[in-house]
Amino acid sequence: MAKCEICDKGALFGRQISITRSQVSGRANKMWKSNVKTVRVKVNGGTQKMHVCTSCLRSGLVERA
Repeated sequence: MAKCEICDKGALFGRQISITRSQVSGRANKMWKSNVKTVRVKVNGGTQKMHVCTSCLRSGLVERA
């Protein structure tokens, strides 16, 4: 899976717990994927394709080409 090249945000791993069966049998392993896009970014006067998460795009850490 892609990882943000600006802030290194990637997938998170944990356990999903069911509300109705919250005892021993209601637990399962889960992976939460971050919202990473492939965009063209201005780098050193040129353009380059990078994997960037949407929070970095919204905050203005990168400039789209």
